[in-house]
Amino acid sequence: MRNTVPAVTALCWVAKLLTTAMGETASDFLVKTIDPFVAVGGAFVVFAAALGLQFAVRRYIPWVYWTAVLMVAVFGTMVADVLHVELGIPYLVSTVVFAVALAAVFVVWFATQRTLSVHRIDTPARSVFYWCAVLATFALGTALGDLTATTFGLGYFASALVFGVLFALPGIAYRWWGLGATAAFWTAYVMTRPFGASIADGLAVSHARGGLALGTGPVSLVLFAAIVVCVALLSRRPQPSWEREQRPLGDALE
Repeated sequence: MRNTVPAVTALCWVAKLLTTAMGETASDFLVKTIDPFVAVGGAFVVFAAALGLQFAVRRYIPWVYWTAVLMVAVFGTMVADVLHVELGIPYLVSTVVFAVALAAVFVVWFATQRTLSVHRIDTPARSVFYWCAVLATFALGTALGDLTATTFGLGYFASALVFGVLFALPGIAYRWWGLGATAAFWTAYVMTRPFGASIADGLAVSHARGGLALGTGPVSLVLFAAIVVCVALLSRRPQPSWEREQRPLGDALE
């Protein structure tokens, strides 16, 4: 089994930000356009199929991987909205809960595999831990973004600025201050969700909510087109082996 996730490149970060952004607007568009129960149920079916296909492959296949990431974004946003809107769970509470859940995933992952490296997702067990971490980071990022934009009253664009800085800091710390590659990756990965979603919401929502009122449907279509272009470009690039290109970077916990 070869590594089933992409090498960490600038284009992969762009694709990740685009998927998180589209997950926010596509979720809102679907639940407000069709029956919410149908939207959530349909999204779950596609999410489960995409993740099942990702687990079935034995190597990194760009369109399979990024379809799974996109469906995590879409379905995850719906779940997060249900927790807050339908169940009334405050964003602060969900942020703390998801942070604890993510920490638990990392603790168990490292205790059993002795690594948190994304350059060696080459066994079924590591694949399970990786996608549990992805789901947890997405849930944490969703709650954190909504907490700053709505509960703290920063608004979408101010939140995007804050999370944009927080997204960039781990890379700076890795390059200049000696932060380990694994720690830098996962910290930045959490920040992609509130960063991308805040930008998408700012573009899509009404003026009354502090946005540009471009609409969730049009913004979702533009983001989807950009994702297709990114995946097409990633498909044309050979996946480097972690031993050749990633190992010299080092991993914080290996």
